[in-house]
Amino acid sequence: MPSPFPGMDPFLEGYLWTDVHQRLATEISKRLAPHIRPRYVARLAITNYVDYDPAPEIGIIYTDIEVLRRRSSEPVPTLAGGTGVVLAEPPLTDAMDVPAPIFQVRTVSVEVYDVAENRLVTGIEILSPVNKRQPDLKKFQEKFTQLRNGNVHIIVIDLLRRGQRPITSSSLPESPYLVTLTRDGAHVMKAWPIQLDDNLPVVPVPLWPTDADVPLDLSAALTTIYDEGGYDLSIDYTSSPPPPAMNEEQAEQMKHLLSL
Repeated sequence: MPSPFPGMDPFLEGYLWTDVHQRLATEISKRLAPHIRPRYVARLAITNYVDYDPAPEIGIIYTDIEVLRRRSSEPVPTLAGGTGVVLAEPPLTDAMDVPAPIFQVRTVSVEVYDVAENRLVTGIEILSPVNKRQPDLKKFQEKFTQLRNGNVHIIVIDLLRRGQRPITSSSLPESPYLVTLTRDGAHVMKAWPIQLDDNLPVVPVPLWPTDADVPLDLSAALTTIYDEGGYDLSIDYTSSPPPPAMNEEQAEQMKHLLSL
């Protein structure tokens, strides 16, 4: 069963997102491979971010942590018939202090390399929640700058409504989703603002100037992974989508699409 949304499905932004992210990167790499060989190859690149405070994603991405925290916040049963009187217990054993656990967030991007020189030509970044809030938002912006200084074309795919966009412009209209392309040496970026009722765009993937761009159909890629992942079996479209709350226009668009 296909998604009721022609482009990005907001119901994929919750606990399914980690799977969506990795499948989408893999599908993009697979789609590019036959069109760029033998001069280029598409590789998957893994970046690990340390998330010291995953609180904004509780119940959204880190579902296991949500279970643990909810249980730990539940009231502790009292003894002696619920009177609040705690029976005598032996003294607590001294414990050593150790650093609190931190959480590793694994993100996947696609990198296109020139085979002859093993040189990075184009980076395709798919944003995750950790990229859209501090301190890792700044780290992503620094990575973007490094790629630009390294003469790399950069495509940024933002299919998440929550968080702050690391790459944006005041000239852009408001939209829940956005894809941008910044070519090596260009002083402007190409942008595709995406509404809930829009198809995802077919974007050009630049290579060296001597070679033509390769078209990448993001809508077809998302449709493929939606089917392969069986997401329709996991989503309850009668419930509310993951946060943040939609504005009035977006809510009407969603209501219309779900009624078709």
